[in-house]
Amino acid sequence: MKLIIASICICGFLYSCSPATSTKDTSITTYDSNFKAAGFTDANRLERIKNAAPIIDSLFKATAIKNHFPGLAFGIVVDGQLVYTGNFGYTDIAKKIPVTSSSLFRIASMSKSFTAMAILKLRDEGKLQLDEPAENYIPAMKKLKYPTSDAPLITIRHLLTHGAGFPEDNPWGDRQLADSDDELVALLEKQVSFSNPPGIEFEYSNLGFALLGRIVTVVSGKPYQQYIKESIWEPLGMKTSEWEYANIAPDKLAHGYRWLNETWNEETLLHDKADGSWGAMGGMISSIDEFSKYMALHLSSWPPSNAPDNGPVKRSSVREMHHPWRVNGMNVNYKYTDGRSCPVVSAYCYGLGWMRDCDGREYISHSGGLPGFGSQWRILPDYGIGVVAFANRTYANVGQVNMQVLDTLIKLAQLKPRELPSSAILEKRKNELVKLLPDWKSAEQSGIFAENFFPDYPIDTLKKYAQELYLKAGNIKGVHQVKAENQLRGSFIIEGEKANIEIYFTLSPENPALIQEYHITEAVKK
Repeated sequence: MKLIIASICICGFLYSCSPATSTKDTSITTYDSNFKAAGFTDANRLERIKNAAPIIDSLFKATAIKNHFPGLAFGIVVDGQLVYTGNFGYTDIAKKIPVTSSSLFRIASMSKSFTAMAILKLRDEGKLQLDEPAENYIPAMKKLKYPTSDAPLITIRHLLTHGAGFPEDNPWGDRQLADSDDELVALLEKQVSFSNPPGIEFEYSNLGFALLGRIVTVVSGKPYQQYIKESIWEPLGMKTSEWEYANIAPDKLAHGYRWLNETWNEETLLHDKADGSWGAMGGMISSIDEFSKYMALHLSSWPPSNAPDNGPVKRSSVREMHHPWRVNGMNVNYKYTDGRSCPVVSAYCYGLGWMRDCDGREYISHSGGLPGFGSQWRILPDYGIGVVAFANRTYANVGQVNMQVLDTLIKLAQLKPRELPSSAILEKRKNELVKLLPDWKSAEQSGIFAENFFPDYPIDTLKKYAQELYLKAGNIKGVHQVKAENQLRGSFIIEGEKANIEIYFTLSPENPALIQEYHITEAVKK
């Protein structure tokens, strides 16, 4: 199952070697009702995104023509809504059936995040733990011959992050899609080959996700495909998505093609067995209309908030899926499609890829490829936008155009990431701090500073720097609101007639939080 995208291991979780059987409720009952979630301040962002539709159309159309895609479907999701779709070409060349947003394409490895989500849902229900050995649920794995004597047992987390030590298995994995669970167990009993000991390196493994599918079946008591349908698809309103292509109406099913010898050659569609777990690595079939609902679930998990949590999976668990667990790349020479250089670092999450660029943008994505198909979805959680594209040509690479589309939307629509409002305690401490400046009179008796503050910042030095900058600033015209980095850290501007002053401060973990760090500098006057 081809992973086309460029897609850290930062893991210090407790290890458990026995199955969890508890169904303990881990929901939060005590929380800060005054917590302020990050949000968008631009009321016209959606309108400007929609105005960019002709440019987006042209980018996808050019990609389809250049790469000989028989058919292509794409969608733009903003703030949880499918706001724009586009379609080119045919799902069936011979019958000239046009692609629509409801056409059903095999999305291949984009299926993997559904597998990861199912694992986390079962974890949240107390039915398994991520750091216990996978062999607890697949006894045949107890017979595996590990490559070294000091190798750890393969855990569920290893499988989720492609760290089990199995070799990269494209395109061998593609051809296992129709295998039954009995055949999967037989493969294990005959032994499998390792490329590394578990936990050492990232290596993309379809076999690993097939094993996760088997775990879902064992733990849930239902075939993997049934569990995904009942526990994720149906709650999201995904009514036409399928696993087995034979169950789809001919006018809705996208046929797959390979471009060879200057013509399209139809690929044989691969079955997905209801009694097999290989579908967990790439068997899903969906449409732009329906997959957008799944994208909306991911986008709605950001930012953390006190809003009702009504999804089929907890928002915190969806965010956990987005965390960069295992580093798999750094590209200091990365270039966007407009030619600008911007180094990136990439990692694998749980069934998803993660990338952060030099501008601090964080992308979550996954691609898919099978004989006859190529697909990808990519979201920018901080911007509330995402794009998904399906094509019916073998290993069609739509990841590059998806990246171009998101970058173009940000520029054309002048999009900005969510801004975090200043918390009440940050504003309170700011106002109290400003009253002490620049002379710091009675500051040590004010009660707003943590115990470390004055040993770290001698009072005579504090007075000297503040008085110098206030003299340079001249008459003070106003104090701006805190620009928050989080609930307990931020900066603000004191606007002067001749110069501006910037103050950065952080608060302690005490309650109420006290000022533990402070820096005062001259700011560029705009």
